Amino acid sequence: MSTDFCKLLFDISEALITDELAALKFLSLEHVPMRRLEAIQEPKAFFEVLQEKDMIEAGSLAFLKELLYRINRIDLLAAHLGSSREEMERELQIPGRAKVSAYRQLLYGIAEDLTSEDVKSVKFLLQKQIPKNKLQDNASMLKVLLEMERNGIIKEDDLAMLKNILKGFRADIKKKIDIYEEKKKENDSKKKLHCLVSESVHSAGQGAEGVTPHLVVESYKMKNNPHGYCVILNNYIFKNPYEAREGTVKDGEAVKRVFKWLQFETVEHMDLEAKQMHAKVKEYSKKDHSNMDCFVCFIFSHGEKDKIKGIDHEFVNIKDLLSCFSGSNCPSLAGKPKLFFIQACQGSVGHPAVTVKEDFSGHLETDATPLTSIPDQADILVGMATVEDYECYRCTEMGSVYIQCLCDKMESLCPLGKDLITILTEVNKEVGRRVLNGWKQMPKITSTLRKQLIFQIP
Repeated sequence: MSTDFCKLLFDISEALITDELAALKFLSLEHVPMRRLEAIQEPKAFFEVLQEKDMIEAGSLAFLKELLYRINRIDLLAAHLGSSREEMERELQIPGRAKVSAYRQLLYGIAEDLTSEDVKSVKFLLQKQIPKNKLQDNASMLKVLLEMERNGIIKEDDLAMLKNILKGFRADIKKKIDIYEEKKKENDSKKKLHCLVSESVHSAGQGAEGVTPHLVVESYKMKNNPHGYCVILNNYIFKNPYEAREGTVKDGEAVKRVFKWLQFETVEHMDLEAKQMHAKVKEYSKKDHSNMDCFVCFIFSHGEKDKIKGIDHEFVNIKDLLSCFSGSNCPSLAGKPKLFFIQACQGSVGHPAVTVKEDFSGHLETDATPLTSIPDQADILVGMATVEDYECYRCTEMGSVYIQCLCDKMESLCPLGKDLITILTEVNKEVGRRVLNGWKQMPKITSTLRKQLIFQIP
């Protein structure tokens, strides 16, 4: 990182106050997981996280400019970034240029517009929905909105409760929500129309009457608690000590944290031989999943194409693991989503370490290999760390690039009601843009899911 860039961020950091930092964190929630933001207590740490997420870097400061514009620090925008209110207004009118969503802009605007008396009224009306310790006198409106999101009271496409609260004493703000909802509905209709036009263009021999109007995608039921098992098969120590997969414990910790939060019964099994891996997967396929909604399995090990290596250096075929969950082999999960995420290391002895550019520290090892296809079964998704024949990377201190990114995106996007395919596409985007000492990594999604999968937030 250049000295000039460091000084720029330092100078801006020094000019920001506590409330402004809280605003910046709130506006960045779609890009940085809440757990990371909650730990940040000063602006320099916030900017470090934005750099880690590739949201700002020397020569690419559009997001920083937008944030300063949103919190009305036009003085910093002009003095340090050579921009102005007028320039930002023009810039953000360009479709796709704004990184802060209309939803988050709306919530931030509401927090700014409410008086201290208004905030007291909101807290009073939320006493039955939110724990009292979260509604203390010093809790800002931004904190109240975060708690409403965390408790599922508001989300991007459901602001009914917030409107109902505000209509009694701030009808003007309730009207702003109405306008937002109308605009969102209009934009959603345009997207649907675009889908219809695309379908009519690509459907050979069909006219407009041949296009199906049914564009609403059904969602899988996610009503039970727990929603299902999340099983982690994590091979760390192999019989050959040189093949130890340093950093894989961090991956296990991240997955357990995220899926316990998502109300799954999470179990980790360490250091299994090939036959034990197959037996363990088969054991879970024989369980009764009648009162569960879903099954999730993470596999971390060395591997070869289409195969996973046990700690005994024997291999198990990925297809054999997946076939345990066919409709006939696991009838209690028939019609329910079965998710497999595979981080398989190539791991030959003496394989050279691979380092990454400045925004990712630590020793990395190569991972590899993926699956050419999945069995012809419905309701199965396989997330691979990389496409066929290429390597992927695992940091010996922080865990694998793919699994850590997946967990981060689950934490930041599940509270926004995003479906799994959307989340995994974001993972592809973020992992795909990293530069690993000149090399790239491209994860892969293979899916026969028939519905949207949206994880419910507790």
